[in-house]
Amino acid sequence: MGAAGMGAGETGAGAAEAAGTRVDETGAGDMGAHATGAAGAVTPASAAAAGTDRFDGWGFDTCVTPSLATMRAWNSSKYRSIGVYYGGRGRGCPNQPELTKSWVSSVYGMGWKVLPVFVGSQSPCVSADSKRKVTIGSDPGGEGTDEARDAVERAKALGMVAGSPLYLDMEAYAQDDRDCAATTLSFIRSWDREVERLGYVSGFYSSADSGVEQIGAERRAGTSDLPSVMWFARWNDKPSVTGEPSLRSQDWSPHLRIHQYAGDVKEEHGGEQLSIDRNRVDAPVARIAD
Repeated sequence: MGAAGMGAGETGAGAAEAAGTRVDETGAGDMGAHATGAAGAVTPASAAAAGTDRFDGWGFDTCVTPSLATMRAWNSSKYRSIGVYYGGRGRGCPNQPELTKSWVSSVYGMGWKVLPVFVGSQSPCVSADSKRKVTIGSDPGGEGTDEARDAVERAKALGMVAGSPLYLDMEAYAQDDRDCAATTLSFIRSWDREVERLGYVSGFYSSADSGVEQIGAERRAGTSDLPSVMWFARWNDKPSVTGEPSLRSQDWSPHLRIHQYAGDVKEEHGGEQLSIDRNRVDAPVARIAD
């Protein structure tokens, strides 16, 4: 997902992302309206996402969580949501000195909405060389359950309470490899099921032409225990949560999508520069403890 696990990349693979293939973590977002408890159609996974806090607007993600001073400076930007890489053994930037419960509470007080990203075990046929040392093992179901519990505990430690979405980052992989795809799906479903059982909302991030395409096909097939929120990466510089070819218009709709539309870009606001991925958000955001 950028420099942090999604977009502004660890590997700088912007060309691959432009084609809809994500390569690695980093981080970016116009102020949108925030709706609380907006109901609507949800995925087959569960109805958990129906009562979440929602944000409709612009967001960014970046590999290393920015300082509070930088977040204050970026209040001058259009962005009002930030993706943070808060856990998982696959994080490109595991050292997050700024990311504490106090930081989460402080940025929330500034008006920022938080998108928690968990970069756990990766597909056995992951594209990025840097992720091949953290692939899913021989027990994908058990590993998915264990990592879901870790994801929830880490979210709780940061003050993100039940009802918060937790976004599983699954970097681009060869989803046409049937055995690999089956292993990856088993992990994802177990992770989703346990996250929802523990009272949180399962979200999913991947390349539009990789994990998103596979999960979209599984939804059409009626597979259970799929993500409740979809965050798709297609670096086409066309910020819209609709019109994605890998998804039917009724899938993860309404208010259950994020589009990462650009990555590995540098922006400066208030004298503070960051390398980010840009996102158009219409989806649940973290609920922060008082």
